[in-house]
Formats: sequence, C-alpha cells, structure tokens
Amino acid sequence: MKPDIGYYLAGFADGEGSFNVSFRPRQDYRAPWKVSLCFNISQKDRVILALFKHHMGCGTMRSRPDGVWYFEVNNLNAIWERVIPFFKRFRFLSAKKKRDFAKFCEIAELLRDKEHLASSGIEKILEIRRDMNDGGNRRYSDTEIRRKIQESSETIRQIRQGTATE
Repeated sequence: MKPDIGYYLAGFADGEGSFNVSFRPRQDYRAPWKVSLCFNISQKDRVILALFKHHMGCGTMRSRPDGVWYFEVNNLNAIWERVIPFFKRFRFLSAKKKRDFAKFCEIAELLRDKEHLASSGIEKILEIRRDMNDGGNRRYSDTEIRRKIQESSETIRQIRQGTATE
C-alpha cells in the first residue's frame, strides 16, 4: 500500500473511527458472555469506506435507511492480521485514539490467549475498556456482566456438586 493512502485512512479513522469491545449474552452456561471486538467507521460517503475495505482486505460494508454507510471489522482473525498491523504502521495523532487503540490491542491479546473464558479475564477486560470511547453507551453495565458471570459460576458449582435444580 502506498503510504499516502495509508496515512490518509489512518487520519480519517483518527477522527471518525471507533474501536469497540462488546459483551453479548450467551445461553451456554459455561460462558455467559461472548466478548467481541470491532473496528468501525461510518460516513455518508460510501467511497471512503470502500477504500478502507479495499486496502485492509477485510470487513463488511452496510447501509442504514438514513443513507449512512458503515465499514466494520469484527472477525478476531481479521483484526489481528489486518486492522492492528495497519494502525501500528499508520499511527494516530490524537492522544484519545492512541489510547483507545492501545486498549483495543491489549484486549485482543487477552482474547487471543483465551483469558476471557475465566472470570478473572473478564474482570481485566472490563477494567481495560472502562475508559475506551470515553465510557461510551453500553448495552450491558459492568455490574450486569459481573452478576451473570457469578450466576453462571454458581450453576457450574452446583452441577459439579450434584445440587443443581432444573
């Protein structure tokens, strides 16, 4: 990739992009939450987002009824192989985006190392993401995430002891 387009895209993402960590409920009692990473950027101009897709070689584009387009990468392998190396090569200038990206990378390492499968790993992720995107709007509060993990741990304990009720 030509450096000028890489720096252009990084600068655009510095202002308009977002690195997110989300928790989605699961029915599997062993892992009550699925932890997902996502890099996304939205814009009414589809052309710039198509440049991201082309030059990163991953991700999806979709549109909303109001004419806004989204480019997003939420596949962990693509994040590891494409998104993280891209933004390590073409760095951000703003302190806020540098901070969010560093935290995103730290959480990606925890997921890669499967630490998110233990409640201690979830605690680390919650702590790291606390200040990402200035706290942002979250569908599930940290308290709710912790509560569901405790309930799941109690169910597992009961099953192991043969005291679980159905």
